[in-house]
Amino acid sequence: MVIPAFVRRFRFVGFLTVAAVYVLILVGGVVRSTGSGMGCPDWPKCFGTWIPPTNINQLPPNYKEIYTAQRVEKNKKLAAKLERMGFQQVAGEIFAHPTQYIETDFNPVKTWIEYINRLIGALIGLFVFGTVVFALPYWQRDRPVFWLAFGAFLLTGVQGWLGSLVVSTNLLPIMVTIHMGLALVIVAMLLYAVDRSQRGTEVEPQPLSSVPGLVAWLWVAVLLTFGQIVLGTQVREQIDLVASAANYLNRADWVEQVGGVFRFHRTFSAVLLLVNLYVAYQLYRMPSRRLHRLATAILGLIGGEILAGIILAYLAFPAAVQPIHLTLATLLFGAQVLTVVAYNQATKLQRQAATPAVVA
Repeated sequence: MVIPAFVRRFRFVGFLTVAAVYVLILVGGVVRSTGSGMGCPDWPKCFGTWIPPTNINQLPPNYKEIYTAQRVEKNKKLAAKLERMGFQQVAGEIFAHPTQYIETDFNPVKTWIEYINRLIGALIGLFVFGTVVFALPYWQRDRPVFWLAFGAFLLTGVQGWLGSLVVSTNLLPIMVTIHMGLALVIVAMLLYAVDRSQRGTEVEPQPLSSVPGLVAWLWVAVLLTFGQIVLGTQVREQIDLVASAANYLNRADWVEQVGGVFRFHRTFSAVLLLVNLYVAYQLYRMPSRRLHRLATAILGLIGGEILAGIILAYLAFPAAVQPIHLTLATLLFGAQVLTVVAYNQATKLQRQAATPAVVA
């Protein structure tokens, strides 16, 4: 079957965009593991310029006071809006955060790590806009593909705005968590759009008989991974506080100082493993190569994820492993989303055939 040119174009741009999002997640992990989150104290500029400084002599002597005052003023407006919307607790947390009035010392390496992170984020905005443009032919062919791409584009704009709040609140935990959660939603939307865009262009597989309850287990696996990643961001926040207090020294002592959320996160990985083993077992029993490949990918990713977690917990949180741990988790989430889509598509024809026709 000849695949139409517009399908090939959208698939290429879609996959490129998803890959770029994962690169941004990896770079974001590098930002966090190196303590570069506040390498640029303002947003969207960096120290008031589009090209960051490379030497502290390029900054005014009172630069800390300047950017702290700017952040506090912005946060006052944000807190007032949140209070009017009924989010009094979040508004209070903005100023209760221990580092609210602390400005990070200028470090050219950390500044440029954060700035590169922002540049990649801006580039992804262009990529996501490209998916909308190349999704226009689907307005007539399969409208949900267009709306998925357009929705991802809108959420990318929201993601940029949240990024500015992450900076202005000096990495407030709830803002970082929302920022990470929204990134996963964008990944899921783009993956589903790319997968759906190829329907009707490939040879239809033989319909598969659905396994009772497997759809629910697939969604449980997706939601558990989402929750585990959110827990991971909270663990990351606690580690950041411990690391900052220790001036990023004595990494072997950090584990003992992290709270119960770390132990829960570590124990929860066993639950996640068991659920995914069961799901993979059921998928391997089905005569579908695609589902077999996805099951293998899920097991490989969760194995790598657990191994990275063990290295972090027992080998003094090596900085190089932290972004790998996060990236593997988000790749696992993406593979699980694709598995839900693939399974539903593979069993759709069988479900339709089993539905009694309505006689007029």
